[in-house]
Amino acid sequence: MIPSFYSPYAHGFIRACVCIPRLRVADPEFNTAQTLSLAKQASTMGAAVALFPELGLSAYSNEDLFHQDALLEATLAALGSLVKASLDLSPVLLVGAPLRFDGALFNCAIAIYQGRILGITPKTYLPNYREFYEKRQFTSGRDAIVSEVTLFGERIPFGNDLIYDAVNIPGFVLHTEICEDVWTPIPPSTFAALAGASVLANLSASNITIGKAEYRKTLCATQSGRCVAAYLYSAAGPGESTTDLAWDGHALIYENNEMLAEASRFASEEQIITADIDLERLAQERMRLTSFQDTRGDYREQVRAIRRISYEYEIPTLPAAALLRPLEDFPYVPSDLKERDAHCYEAYNIQVHGLMKRLASTGIPNIVIGVSGGLDSTQAMIVAARTMDRLGLPRTNILGYTMPGFATSDGTKANALALMDALGVTSTEIDIRPSCLQMLRDINHPFGKNGEPLYDITFENVQAGERTSHLFRLANYNNALVLGTGDLSEMALGWATYGVGDQMSHYNVNASVPKTLIQYLLRWVIASEQFDGKVGALLQAILDTEISPELVPHTPGIEGGGIQSTQEKIGPYELQDFHIYYTTRYGFRPSKVAYLAHCAWGDKYDLATIKKWLGVFLFRFFQTSQFKRSAMPNGPKIGSGGSLSPRGDWRAPSDSEATVWLQELEENVP
Repeated sequence: MIPSFYSPYAHGFIRACVCIPRLRVADPEFNTAQTLSLAKQASTMGAAVALFPELGLSAYSNEDLFHQDALLEATLAALGSLVKASLDLSPVLLVGAPLRFDGALFNCAIAIYQGRILGITPKTYLPNYREFYEKRQFTSGRDAIVSEVTLFGERIPFGNDLIYDAVNIPGFVLHTEICEDVWTPIPPSTFAALAGASVLANLSASNITIGKAEYRKTLCATQSGRCVAAYLYSAAGPGESTTDLAWDGHALIYENNEMLAEASRFASEEQIITADIDLERLAQERMRLTSFQDTRGDYREQVRAIRRISYEYEIPTLPAAALLRPLEDFPYVPSDLKERDAHCYEAYNIQVHGLMKRLASTGIPNIVIGVSGGLDSTQAMIVAARTMDRLGLPRTNILGYTMPGFATSDGTKANALALMDALGVTSTEIDIRPSCLQMLRDINHPFGKNGEPLYDITFENVQAGERTSHLFRLANYNNALVLGTGDLSEMALGWATYGVGDQMSHYNVNASVPKTLIQYLLRWVIASEQFDGKVGALLQAILDTEISPELVPHTPGIEGGGIQSTQEKIGPYELQDFHIYYTTRYGFRPSKVAYLAHCAWGDKYDLATIKKWLGVFLFRFFQTSQFKRSAMPNGPKIGSGGSLSPRGDWRAPSDSEATVWLQELEENVP
């Protein structure tokens, strides 16, 4: 079945559940009924995999009862009933049970899918310290002498070297390990990941002690990050014996070091947590990380020893737009306030320290900056001010120039002048209209000859060019460095004139800062009182101003004569920054970017609007503006979202075509 555009399965996601059933010690029939009940819930939710705790069919805390034939035989019968009941369920069930083979008892993870057992993984590392005495009851999987076992009349792969490959879903490769396995220096899941497993699952019991929950989270996060994989974790919950221990039913889902879901701890009833895992994101990351591939080569013998169990997975039907995972509508700006503040603090200081180094290394004590009263030049200005403070230089070394043109509004001009005054920089106003008129006359442009209102691209760029020419010559004259102001969003969309201030400078502190982050940086500067209240009030006024290049005069009452709106021309920055992030950071196909945007922004923009602006971005990014990025000035990389520096994160030909991206968008987005 081919999933609908609105299904996560159409875009490289699979749904995972971690289940914590309520158990009874040494009561396999009851435990299996609870397991099956949660498995059915997971199936109703369209899950591809459902993970259960260690030894969940028998309970973990049986101790020497594991050596009782009655318990082992009852557990085996319960497992058989679960296998039969799984026939019509959507997920691969990963359940735990004690199983006896060749006279040895193993603590096992059993992978069950639609009426059959795909394989059985015995626990490798048996803890035998403090409260744990597993070697008293169990044999380690490394000591198994068989690679297949007979169970319920079938020959089944057996060993700690198994991964399960759903051949019809690229990247959906499962591995199981059990509790202590991940607490070791080299967990079995490490080699499984190197062999291609992208979803690592840990069936755990894990009694709770003070502080242990945070350590579990650290283990799962770091293992998922090191292995560039998803990591599912289940711990035993209500019903286990409390003779000497307690249990908190901790369930976790991580993806490449990011938490997707966590259960409530110490719940009195059963629980199930769910998240959609992005297999394509994991594949993209592994493809990019040369160190991951190098490690595969270093351990090629261990990787080759992993056995791949292939099967075909039946994709479930899911409701429209049912994406279950954290999805930031502003991917460059964390939604969590504490995390956002830390993010802004780091970004601001990276900008400051980058500029400090550049001034120190050049020996140039002065900065020239064009101040428009807009967002970008404002951010560059306050970074420059703090840089001078850190270097012990007077802010008067910042030479700020506001250069009104034919369409400069009174409001932006007033804000620019007031901001420079409030910051204590050297402020100058230069009217560029005379020099622009001379240029327009020199090139025989109608506006220069007789003032006819031909507001074409030449009219606009003459103003941008005159400003830049002034800034560079002022820098020469004043032994100064021209500080760039253009941001990452403008460079991605090509919304910058080649060779002028948005694209060219001696150093650009905003080079890898998207427009949406600049807005939040200014809000953070206000809230954290980096400057006095007068500066804060001006920053808020600038934030409240319409984003505009102010190059074409505003003509009230004339159609098309309103204030120039950047976002009406190239799309809303909040939406375009979303497209930029997922296209450049992960290389996702346009239809997936559109789907994610629909999930994040569907309450504000319908799919047709998203498709329209995504098409604008794709054409401008891939076909018309790379030559501008290839000549970008130096500037510090700010975040993991990447930069577009031709020396760093983005190296691309200037004369490529956008055809394949636009075709994919048109053919796959309804």
